Amino acid sequence: MPKMTYKEEEKIRDSAHLKGLLEQLPPFLFIYFRGIAQTTSVKTRIGYAYDLKVFFNFLCEKNDNFIGVDFENIEVSMLETITPQDIEEFLDYVTSYVPFRDTEEDCINNTALFNAENAKSRKLAAIRSMYKYFLQKQYIKIDPAALVSTPKIHEKSIIRLEANEVADLLDEVESGENLTDRQKCFHEKTKLRDLAIITTLVGTGIRVSECVGLNVDDIDFDSYCFTITRKGGKQAILYFGDEVAEALENYIKYRNEHPPKDENDKALFLSGQGKRINVRSVQLLVKKYSQAVIKLKKITPHKLRSTFGTNLYLETGDIYLVADVLGHADVNTTRKHYAATEIDLKRKAARKIHLRKD
Repeated sequence: MPKMTYKEEEKIRDSAHLKGLLEQLPPFLFIYFRGIAQTTSVKTRIGYAYDLKVFFNFLCEKNDNFIGVDFENIEVSMLETITPQDIEEFLDYVTSYVPFRDTEEDCINNTALFNAENAKSRKLAAIRSMYKYFLQKQYIKIDPAALVSTPKIHEKSIIRLEANEVADLLDEVESGENLTDRQKCFHEKTKLRDLAIITTLVGTGIRVSECVGLNVDDIDFDSYCFTITRKGGKQAILYFGDEVAEALENYIKYRNEHPPKDENDKALFLSGQGKRINVRSVQLLVKKYSQAVIKLKKITPHKLRSTFGTNLYLETGDIYLVADVLGHADVNTTRKHYAATEIDLKRKAARKIHLRKD
């Protein structure tokens, strides 16, 4: 029996995760999630499940029509008792709140949660999707969510690394000079892997989920490229330069000397347990090294991706190329993210035009 791919394993994990979340929601929502299964991804439905759980927890604690009602006794007809003002009150509540009950996996010890405009917009989108479905299927006759304005999202400037900061980060991964004593104990064992991961992230613009999904067989050193699986399962080829190639070659040599627990595991990047590394582990290792040398910026794998995108755009001035390499379906998404960079390019170009000879 052929071994499952990383994407197939991830899909099974996500499906199990979603199933567990649905068991924590009012039973009538099973109809809704089954109905949208053909038009949404599993990850989207997981996000909706989390947000709707928070919403119904809020109603059962704050709304007169729901107070004291257990989840299993909430019926779809009760959605008609909710007003636009109730939904607006919920959006105000989630700006900063301590969950009434165990509403999120990582929320323990009454830890406060915070939601900016974009997070509140996502929660409203989940509520709107639920109402739209039940309205279309004629379970209800009103849609109060449609009357609630979407929170205005204030665009944030993209945080990216300057050239000297990239160099400092890579130097830190190699040396481990500023790590804690505990971190240094593991550094010698993981530094080739960590350097390969961070160099690949900042040198190709690959998404962290795509990075952890790489297999050894995906890399072609003759053509300086590797094959990745994009969102939705689409295959793409990313090209890399000499520094990425060197980091990958050094790590693969080490990996071959320390093979995975499962000899049939083709995963490129392995965890300390000899299995495919996961997204969270990559996020933590980027945080560990960046905090040691970059004090004023919060660096994540996505910030490394943004750094690559900016460098590519500054080098080429081709927004369509950047969109293609980053895997953006809509070039306007890319243009929005790199608008400030585009202005700088236009300004520099204008200065190169001389109206009089010197």
